[in-house]
Amino acid sequence: MRILIIEDEPGISGFLKQGLEEEAYAVDVADNGKIGLEMALEGYYDILLVDWMVPGLSGIEVTRQFRKEFPVTPILFITAKDTSDEAIFALQAGANDYIRKPFNFEELLARIRVQLRPQSGDQLCFTLGPICLYTDNHRVESNGKEVVLTQKEFALLEYLLRHKNKVCRRSRIIESVWDIHFDYDTGVIDVFINSLRKKLGLSKDNNYIQTIRGVGYMAKEE
Repeated sequence: MRILIIEDEPGISGFLKQGLEEEAYAVDVADNGKIGLEMALEGYYDILLVDWMVPGLSGIEVTRQFRKEFPVTPILFITAKDTSDEAIFALQAGANDYIRKPFNFEELLARIRVQLRPQSGDQLCFTLGPICLYTDNHRVESNGKEVVLTQKEFALLEYLLRHKNKVCRRSRIIESVWDIHFDYDTGVIDVFINSLRKKLGLSKDNNYIQTIRGVGYMAKEE
């Protein structure tokens, strides 16, 4: 899951980024509303954490413009504004939830999880041949037997299955799974792919995770 924080106080944004990354979220930070909106509109985020009073564009304006393109993606306001009228105003602008500063991190984390909780009709299980990945309890099975994966292996497999039958470029994989945004040696992906294939019992005859030379990988349903 990828989170965008739009917050101009370095102490708060740094604290949030560190805490959320420890919970296995991929986190980006923007300290300006205009820049944050541009990043949000790229469409790579599962939830936005938005401060009301940021330079460039206010959190309210960011929310209004973002909602025109992404009506469903959750937005959680984090702000020092503390009146009921202000909370109502933020919710009417398009926010899904509202938490006041100072806040308890565990409460914030719980609110994030509520917003990211699968809704009725959302997909809880992704399949690929004999492989089943369950997002609600982080369980993976292959040919009916449980497969124990590391956190990164699970995240990589989930990313591939969410984009089944589509080519996943190395640059996008490294950004989404490892949260790295610069020219990085993506050879680390090869190591994890090989580990996944071995643990899932995939061979050349039933290799559902295919290498696209010079580009990346694809979870291909035969």
